Amino acid sequence: MKTRFLGNTGVKVSTLAFGTMSFGGEADETTSVAMFEACRAAGINLFDCADVYNGGRAEELLGRCVKSCRDDVLITSKAYFPTSNDVNARGSSRFHLRRAVEASLRRLDTDRIDLFFLHRFDDHTALDETLRALDDLVHQGKLLYLAASNFSAWQAMKALSLSHHEGLAPIVALQPMYNLVKRQAEVELLPMAAAENLAVFSYSPLGGGLLSGKYGTEKKPEQGRLVQNAMYQIRYGHPSNTQIAEAFCALAAELGHHPATLAVAWVASPPAITAPLIGARNLEQLRPLLAAAELELDAETRQRLSALSLTPAPATDRNEEASQHNYGSR
Repeated sequence: MKTRFLGNTGVKVSTLAFGTMSFGGEADETTSVAMFEACRAAGINLFDCADVYNGGRAEELLGRCVKSCRDDVLITSKAYFPTSNDVNARGSSRFHLRRAVEASLRRLDTDRIDLFFLHRFDDHTALDETLRALDDLVHQGKLLYLAASNFSAWQAMKALSLSHHEGLAPIVALQPMYNLVKRQAEVELLPMAAAENLAVFSYSPLGGGLLSGKYGTEKKPEQGRLVQNAMYQIRYGHPSNTQIAEAFCALAAELGHHPATLAVAWVASPPAITAPLIGARNLEQLRPLLAAAELELDAETRQRLSALSLTPAPATDRNEEASQHNYGSR
């Protein structure tokens, strides 16, 4: 598998990364270990996790998986969302982050987290408090690099600006949602990441299973996140998304690719994407995702796929600037 640099760090990461959200939940320990080993055999060296995945069980299983190859892989974790009913067991305050990181280190049974994400922007904590708390943890060697998940472009730039101004450890990577039906990252996040040389590990390349080949206007499986999980139903429930999924699967069949393989390859194709985060419940689901590492889309194929969904408007909403009908350019 090919590798790319993790932003400005000099560290190289595989062009696919594996998300362990299913570990200890939809995937039992035996299945989790089997998927980890299949990913390692394919060349993946970055494994993504979070403290809230299955109540910490995912971190425990990931820690066991990496025990024999700890120095050959990068592991991530995240904090922000509630980990108990306590009013302070959430957010990005110094109070919570220190405890969250210590708890994650114990569950992962490791001395450091290679890439630590703020799981969401905290609207109620001063950002400089958050960044100083993380900087302390970096200086203690408990965190190596910092990152941001689910941040908007202005939030990420505010974090970068504060870090630069105050001499604090900066974020080096982003983790936005990105797939054929969720393309908002194209507007500002991906251009900003390219301009600032931030790594991008995009999640949900299959749209919660929408682009896996299981869904269509008259087609729905009995089980799956879009059937059983209210959060995913809200996220992908618009009827137009199912229509896009059906057209996408038809084009995948024409091109001779598994829909899951093609969906991941489409996400991986923009230069700003470092590695899509793939995830699975079992080896059968994992195999076509791993195959995406060998599929590079040419410009024409990417355009055919992109045309199936609406290209988001530019940040200025001046759509005409992409056409010949504008005031001119430099």
